[in-house]
Amino acid sequence: MKPKEAQTPAIQVLERMFALLDVLAQHQDPVSLKALSEATGLHPSTAHRILNDLTLGRFVDRPEAGSYRLGMRMLELGNLVKARLDVRDAALPAMRELHKFTHQPVNLSVRQGDEIVYIERTYSERSGMQVVRAVGGRAPLHLTSVGKLFLASDDSSRVRAYATRTGLAGHTRNSLTEVGALERELAAVRQRGIARDDEELELGVRCMAAGIYDDQAKLVAGLSISAPADRLEEGWVVRLKETAAQISAALGHRG
Repeated sequence: MKPKEAQTPAIQVLERMFALLDVLAQHQDPVSLKALSEATGLHPSTAHRILNDLTLGRFVDRPEAGSYRLGMRMLELGNLVKARLDVRDAALPAMRELHKFTHQPVNLSVRQGDEIVYIERTYSERSGMQVVRAVGGRAPLHLTSVGKLFLASDDSSRVRAYATRTGLAGHTRNSLTEVGALERELAAVRQRGIARDDEELELGVRCMAAGIYDDQAKLVAGLSISAPADRLEEGWVVRLKETAAQISAALGHRG
C-alpha cells in the first residue's frame, strides 16, 4: 500500500482535479457533466465546483452549459514546456563549447509574458563574475539582451503596449526608460542581428545575445554571453551567432 499512497496527491481536491483532466484528455469532443461524474466517481455537484474553478483558470472550457473540454491554457503551458525541453536539449552541448571559448557565463532564455526566464546556464568560477540570476530567474524584456530580441520581433504597437504595461522601469542609470530610446535600440537590434545589454540590468555586467529559431522560423529563445563590463569582447559576436544558428538548425530551422 505504501507505494500507492506515495503516488496519491496529499490534497484531495487536486486528486479529483487530475482525474477530471485525465478524462477530458481522452475525448476530442466536449464531455457532459454526467459523463465526467460517472467516469471519475465524483458526485456531480463536486465535479461541477472543480470544473468551474478550472474554467476560471482557462484550464477547462465550457462551450455550452453542462459540457466541458480542455482549455487553451493547457495548450499554452504544453507548448511552453515543449519549447523549453526541446531548446534546452538542443542547446546545452553548443552552450558548453561557447563557454569554453569565452570562459564567461552563457545563458539560454525564453520569453514568458513581459519577462525572460533563464532556463539553462553554463558557467565556471573562472569567469570572474558572480552569477546573480540562476536558472528559473526572471528579468524585464527591455533591460536584457535576450528580451530585446523578443521585443524587436514585435511590431511597434506591441512594443508600445509593452511600454505602457510595464512603465519601462529601470534598474540602473543605463536602463532604457523612454519608449523612443527603446524603439531606436530595437531598430538597431533588427539591423545587426544581435542585441546588447550595456549595464542596463546590473551595473558592471554587459551581455550580447543572438536569437534561436524553430522549424517555423519563430523566435523561441535567446542565447547570450554575460561578462564583466570590461571583459566582453566584440570578437565573440561571430561565434555567438554561429552557435545560435547551430542550435536553430538542430530545431529544424533552415535559415
